[in-house]
Amino acid sequence: MSRFMDARLAALEPYVPGEQPRDRAFIKLNTNENPYPPSPEVLRAIDEAAVRDLRLYSDPTALELRKAIAERYGLRLDQVAVSNGSDEILAFAFQAFNGEKGVAFPKVSYGFYPVFANLFGLKARAVPLKDDFTIDVEAFLEPGENVVIANPNAPTGLALPLCDIERMLAAHPDDVVLVDEAYVDFGAESAVGLIDRYENLLVVQTFSKSRSLAGGRIGFALGSAAVINDLETVRNSFNPYNLGRLPILAGAAAMRDEAYFRACCDRIAATRDRTAAALKVLGCAVTDSRANFLFVNVPDLPGERVYARLREKGILVRWFDADTIRDWLRISVGTDEDMAALVKAVKEIIEEGMGA
Repeated sequence: MSRFMDARLAALEPYVPGEQPRDRAFIKLNTNENPYPPSPEVLRAIDEAAVRDLRLYSDPTALELRKAIAERYGLRLDQVAVSNGSDEILAFAFQAFNGEKGVAFPKVSYGFYPVFANLFGLKARAVPLKDDFTIDVEAFLEPGENVVIANPNAPTGLALPLCDIERMLAAHPDDVVLVDEAYVDFGAESAVGLIDRYENLLVVQTFSKSRSLAGGRIGFALGSAAVINDLETVRNSFNPYNLGRLPILAGAAAMRDEAYFRACCDRIAATRDRTAAALKVLGCAVTDSRANFLFVNVPDLPGERVYARLREKGILVRWFDADTIRDWLRISVGTDEDMAALVKAVKEIIEEGMGA
């Protein structure tokens, strides 16, 4: 780093994304992308005229996209904010609501939560998971701090029922409870229906997973008008043109194609469940994931070794060098052909281990 770097920022440990190979030699199951293309409506929305209009600034209110989201979730326009990926809206929320109060989140969860807390100099409390990898709800019921929960959680894929989310909301009447629902569309319960009952609820979602637009970088937040206005204040103090013209068009088209969205989610969930069953037959431990990935332990083999052998076999998965989950792998759900190749490779690795 240079001698000009702020000393406080010099100690940051940035978030490390999953590997993005520059060739097609790998079956890519490491970054929770959707294996299927976006809705055909997206291709129709981005036409020659839309490309010509790139000479113009985008709509700073992203009105067309926000209208599509509001209609889909039965909310008012002033209850919707959009962002350049859900990471950006998370960053806005960490800036807007924590301050001296501080924030609590699970110790094993999305890796950006502690990064944002450190980046903004926030007081943070990382709460260990229970032995079965579930979130310890009781540990989040003490008021006086904001709460951030991924539901389903990453990388475990485990989901809390709405009654537990509601317990947190009721316990924190003067604090913001942010529910990160990046993976909710694959089988968990969304908290969106609680928004009109709890002004302290902020729901964050993304187009990257269930709507096949990871490269479009579109995230959004849903909440009370006052809380959304707070996010908009931060956004407009940072970058009013945070979404480009093409993502706005693509997002609106994808949001309105409900049939394609539902078919895609159902297909991925079915593949996930079939793959989980096949891995269990091999003796693997697999959590009850409600996301578009699996959390897997291969018996009697170190997680790093399994990760490395899968990579040698041309399959990328995610391994985390962290206490309690070091021997587990997070495996994105690909096509049926991708997952068949994964199961075959895991079987071979187990057999190699037996022969060692």
